[in-house]
Amino acid sequence: MMKLRVFLMVSVGVLLVSCGTNKKVVHTKPKPIIINEEVVINEEKPEVPQLEQISRPLKTNANHTEAYIAKFAPIAVKEMHKYKIPASITLAQGVLESGSGRSPLSIRSNNHFGIKCHKGWQGKSVTHDDDEIGECFRKYKYPETSYEDHSRFLVTRRRYARLFNLKHTDYKGWAYGLKRAGYATDKKYPAKLISIIHKYQLQKYDRIKPHQIDKGGLAIITTPVEASYHLVRKGDTLYSIAKRYNTTVQNLKKLNSLRNNTLSIGQQLIIN
Repeated sequence: MMKLRVFLMVSVGVLLVSCGTNKKVVHTKPKPIIINEEVVINEEKPEVPQLEQISRPLKTNANHTEAYIAKFAPIAVKEMHKYKIPASITLAQGVLESGSGRSPLSIRSNNHFGIKCHKGWQGKSVTHDDDEIGECFRKYKYPETSYEDHSRFLVTRRRYARLFNLKHTDYKGWAYGLKRAGYATDKKYPAKLISIIHKYQLQKYDRIKPHQIDKGGLAIITTPVEASYHLVRKGDTLYSIAKRYNTTVQNLKKLNSLRNNTLSIGQQLIIN
């Protein structure tokens, strides 16, 4: 009996030690929770810098284009009264073709309208890749000369003759007429010009009278009314934006030359 009691006591002791060891292991398991928290934080961090990278260039480009327009608007108005070409069209083409004066062609050769050499050109030239590699483009000493030559280019070519039957305030007719006459191969060319005109309110320059231009050729132009814009954020749709600004989806698509309802975060929409 004594041996049996000793055996039972030893067995119970071993069992208690074993149970205690299991309980200690349980207390060491919460550590993986910290790893999960770190993963969640890392997923949220990239959102802020991505939005900053999208919004900053938009503001910079807009300011640069506004500076370009302020510089060349007086010249465009002067050309309008001399050749009957809408100032809004001239400015919009300058903005589009030259990248607001920052394209390689405009920097290298002061060519702000992408005019190629063509037959009969006797001035200076540069080679530039466009529809084909190494095409010949006109080179000017000053950007102002490019504006003057742009007007003469349109006036002296028969294919543009019909445009001069339009009113100089009919910028939409001019935009589509330039495309039909073969000024550009881009199918969206008219829509792009009209979008630039609307965005920067360039049509108001078409109504500047000759007596509003001083002897130095500088137009006395009031500061343009700023167009309204909306920066697309997460969850925005064309319908919700149109409702917010009391307009229509169709109007938004027309102003921004949109072919579908797809929007992207950071996109800048013209509202009026």
